[in-house]
Amino acid sequence: MKSTHHTAPRARTLLATALAALLLAGTGCSSKAGSSGSTDDSADGIKTGPGVTAKTIRLGALTDLTGPYATLGKSIVQAQQMWADEVNARGGICDRRIEIVVKDHGYDVQKAVTAYADISTDVVALPQVIGSPVVAALLDDIERDKVLTFPQAWAASLLDRDSVQVLGTTYDIDMIAAVDFLTRTKGLAKGDTIGHVYFEGDYGANALEGSKWAAKKAGLKVAGQKIKATDTDLSAQVSALRKEGVKAILISAGPAQTASLVGVAASRGLKVPVVSSAPGYAPQLMKTPAAPALAAMLNVVSAVPAVSSDVAGVRKMVAAYKKKYPGALVDSGVLSGYNAAQLMGTDLKKACENGSLAREDVVKAHRSQSSVDVGLGSPQNFSDKARPASTSTYVYKPDAKAVGAAVNVENAHIAPGVKQYLDSRD
Repeated sequence: MKSTHHTAPRARTLLATALAALLLAGTGCSSKAGSSGSTDDSADGIKTGPGVTAKTIRLGALTDLTGPYATLGKSIVQAQQMWADEVNARGGICDRRIEIVVKDHGYDVQKAVTAYADISTDVVALPQVIGSPVVAALLDDIERDKVLTFPQAWAASLLDRDSVQVLGTTYDIDMIAAVDFLTRTKGLAKGDTIGHVYFEGDYGANALEGSKWAAKKAGLKVAGQKIKATDTDLSAQVSALRKEGVKAILISAGPAQTASLVGVAASRGLKVPVVSSAPGYAPQLMKTPAAPALAAMLNVVSAVPAVSSDVAGVRKMVAAYKKKYPGALVDSGVLSGYNAAQLMGTDLKKACENGSLAREDVVKAHRSQSSVDVGLGSPQNFSDKARPASTSTYVYKPDAKAVGAAVNVENAHIAPGVKQYLDSRD
């Protein structure tokens, strides 16, 4: 596809304007809220506790419906509600209806802390918490309250906690897979330099850890460029990487930053392969001036396949979602949200079989499972809290005509070196 050869400052301004809504922002803080509550036995002999009655199981969602991740939040909320409706139509779980209590924090940490305090005494688990800063602020409360939580964040710093489960891979694993992809398919060789543009904070730091480890193993050099969440024009970073003579670029940031990086690089003749983590791409980008360059240069490493995948479970989910929400965008958030809900359902069923839906017993049921496959990607291992639930990654690329504006390039596989890397961290 033809790239944007003659992009001028005006075009870069258009890019920045078109992508402003996709900007990632947020800061962390601490909090104290909620309590784990007491447990009781219900008439059917099932032990219960906060969020569980004889007729209902209440789950919580701390989401972003009005901030920078509003589109993602809407997709996840709708996908998880679709799951709840499907489950309830089949009779529920443990003869109880699923209810999801949704709280919008707008990607504001203080609002999220307040929202958690509002719902923490009346939900058994949280199948959705959007935002690394939000999760970081709530970690101590979640652990204290024993609320099983699936964050929409994938930093390795969230591992090693009983109640918090990073689904799929962590950012460092993704970048090891990205370096492997570049050396296998894009002709990178020993002595070459790759750029890595990354957000400050846990996301970028964890991703950089993976890229540096993999680059060292492959005999490559890494030229790092740290950016802030407020940086949307990456012209300076492209100039710096061009001077370094990079043969490829990794990016661990948001969609706005990915589009600026790729668009500016293409306009300046730096037409090298770019690989992003899943949070760095959104289908809306294919309706911006950066679309031709993205189609030509970008690949995405992800723990789940593109929503256009021919995986049977994904096809079924997409069809059901289109029927339930006509005209709604089917993006990676739909798959991420539905997958998290399905996995939470598996945990609740296991806990019911064990005779208790009390919070701590839902966590125990979760941790007792070493191979959970809900048909939406790779199996998940929840038994080792210190390791990612999966080490398998897919690779997909932008395609404006596909569902979710992306198509699979490589199916799930474990990149060489991942096991060695994880062993070295233990």
